[in-house]
Amino acid sequence: MQSKAPTVDEYLASLPEDRRAALAAVRDVIRKNLDPSYEEGMQYGMIGYYVPHSVYPAGYHCDPKQPLPFAGLASQKGHMSLYLMCVYGDSEQEKWFREEWAKTGKKLDMGKSCVRFKKVEDLALGVIGEAVRRVPAKAFVEHYESVIRPPSKKAASRKETAQRKP
Repeated sequence: MQSKAPTVDEYLASLPEDRRAALAAVRDVIRKNLDPSYEEGMQYGMIGYYVPHSVYPAGYHCDPKQPLPFAGLASQKGHMSLYLMCVYGDSEQEKWFREEWAKTGKKLDMGKSCVRFKKVEDLALGVIGEAVRRVPAKAFVEHYESVIRPPSKKAASRKETAQRKP
């Protein structure tokens, strides 16, 4: 459920106490491990962590007016969700994440990037913190561009030619 709250504090204040406490705990873990190049704010009706235009002017390819999303935290109708774009689309990161989560003995309820949970105790907070810490903004943008905006064949050919020249 998308919120119309303009700020993170107003979003959290609008939630029932149990959900506010759970999301605040996850938020604390994210913020403690987040590269300072990212920013926090409301994005797509939820708490968002993103690469601001000042760092990555191109923005999100689906809507360049939006900064590049990195993670999101939301209260949905039947559960809460943590969206980890740093895991989605990066098979090595996803493999690491799933293996580390399994070591905790906690059940992982995950879609492509969405970790669903009913209470904070369902989460492997240490794994979430490490997943966020492992991907500084610069590395996230580089991976994003390699997947979403691959170089054209012409540009790749020029690069190969330049690398072969002594």
